[in-house]
Amino acid sequence: MTASIHFPWETPPAEGEAIEVGEGALWMRLPLPMKLDHVNVYAFEDDDGWTIVDTGFDTSRTRKIWQTLLAGPLGGKPVARVIVTHHHPDHVGLAGWFQRDHGATLITTRTSWLFARMLLLDEQMVPVDETLAYWRSAGMEQEVFEERRAQRPFNYVDIVADMPLGFSRVKEGDVIHFGGRDWDVRIGNGHAPEHATFWSRDCDLVLGGDQLLATISPNLGVYATEPEADPVGDWLESCERLAPFARASHLVLPGHKLPYRGLPTRMRQLVDNHHTALARLLDHLAEPRTAVECFPVLYRRRIGEGEYGLALVEAVGHLNHLLHTGEVTRTRREDGAWLWQRKDTADG
Repeated sequence: MTASIHFPWETPPAEGEAIEVGEGALWMRLPLPMKLDHVNVYAFEDDDGWTIVDTGFDTSRTRKIWQTLLAGPLGGKPVARVIVTHHHPDHVGLAGWFQRDHGATLITTRTSWLFARMLLLDEQMVPVDETLAYWRSAGMEQEVFEERRAQRPFNYVDIVADMPLGFSRVKEGDVIHFGGRDWDVRIGNGHAPEHATFWSRDCDLVLGGDQLLATISPNLGVYATEPEADPVGDWLESCERLAPFARASHLVLPGHKLPYRGLPTRMRQLVDNHHTALARLLDHLAEPRTAVECFPVLYRRRIGEGEYGLALVEAVGHLNHLLHTGEVTRTRREDGAWLWQRKDTADG
């Protein structure tokens, strides 16, 4: 029998409060100004202070919430370490603040640290030519293209605190000690390169970040920085590699939504969901389509303005995977858009 997915807590902690999820282990939640309106963060108690896992955006509101948490549930004890699972802003945003203002040591993977440092330096007032070319290649509608071309793009530095030099690296196969426990470091890819997950050797806790979410699938996007990337392939490989370690008794502490048990079932779902989406996409590509024209079959709902960017990069991610596996071809349209088509229906 396959264990079902079970949620021990029906509601998350209120703002500025914490829920104990294990001995010396606290679950907290911080707000995000987007459709996915929160990120989970965790704190683990040691003799020399707390180890914080992920941090939220760098905003004045988030800093105030952290001050409340530090004085309240964390009891005024210092923050000794901050662990970042991956480089996305909702996870790394205040890592530099904890380093500089609280004297914490930053622990993360080398790729996460390098990406964060690089993106902090890459401030743009308008979209660069490579981004515009990427949008055209995805078949972005002209009115959407013109609107976005005129806007100041998202900049990492807007919501990520400056990061001082220096970090402590973790990598696949490492064992790290915090919160009175030894943790195996296991690396995933696809949603973010070299995404760290942590599996306790001493209890059933697993820190899953965005690699092991329960009720949503993390975005697997392709960007202008690496337009030929195959994040879906990286994701599927990671899930298959991590699955043998999963136990039904594990309590997974994810980056979003609720902690849960039933990880073996969820690991299979994470793989099957993308295989199902890829099969639908292949059927849709009996006729040549742009990436944007694949939205209806991939998402099966209306994509609003706030979701459009993530939908676009993930559509390209799935198309790139089919190209890498040799199941589709693509040709350039006169306006620069790629037209994708299933191989057995393409001309010639």
